[in-house]
Amino acid sequence: MKSVLNVLTTSLVLVAMPAWSQEMPESLFQEPVSMGEGWQGFADVGFLVSTTLTLLLAVILGAIIAYHPKHGQTADTLAEIEAPKVYIMYAVIGAIIGIMVVKYGLVVGFVLFGIGGLIRFRTSLRSASLTGRVIFTTLIGLSCGLDLPHVAVLATVFGYVLIYVLDASVAYRIDIRSLPSNHVVEAAAAYRALLEQDDCRIVSEKKDLGKKRVTFIFRTSKHDTHRDLQNLLETQIDGSLKGSVNWEID
Repeated sequence: MKSVLNVLTTSLVLVAMPAWSQEMPESLFQEPVSMGEGWQGFADVGFLVSTTLTLLLAVILGAIIAYHPKHGQTADTLAEIEAPKVYIMYAVIGAIIGIMVVKYGLVVGFVLFGIGGLIRFRTSLRSASLTGRVIFTTLIGLSCGLDLPHVAVLATVFGYVLIYVLDASVAYRIDIRSLPSNHVVEAAAAYRALLEQDDCRIVSEKKDLGKKRVTFIFRTSKHDTHRDLQNLLETQIDGSLKGSVNWEID
């Protein structure tokens, strides 16, 4: 059955290719020319204002989907809890691609999707959030290369502000193991109290009495670094309640 499907798929592609090639825009076969406006693009105030509003709209609509009430009820891992930031970033990336395609033609779209796919599947990063930032910076560099410095500068400023807002609070996941077998609940309460005392907001807490471990996912809006928090948990917890802390940071 699988081989039959492969044959059918190949046949459809071969049949569709001539028709598709006839419909391809002539611009794909033209001699390469600069599509950009260079530094004169900064004089196009209307385009800059329209682009800014489009990016803001993408953020707002992306946030509506990202922060759907059901997401907060079902998210229970660090990646799922931080997923709304990724949704918003990719909404902005999609908006930038759309703006460039509408303004400068379909050829730009082919280039952007090709580069985005290559980065997504060939770049090894620890999170989708970092992948989104790599694609975003690639769009900025591509805008420079296409002689669109006004698009590059606007995207850079907008992206800088967006990342600053999205990363106003950092999410951490700590897995505390080897807790005293008879004091797991008390140890979990001590760790929770210490985190809350340091203005951390507990998002999730899971206790496993059998394995003598507890897992916290929390956010902090302070400028505490990972090292500061690690030092806090190592020095401020009673020795009789202390466990081994393993960290995960998005």
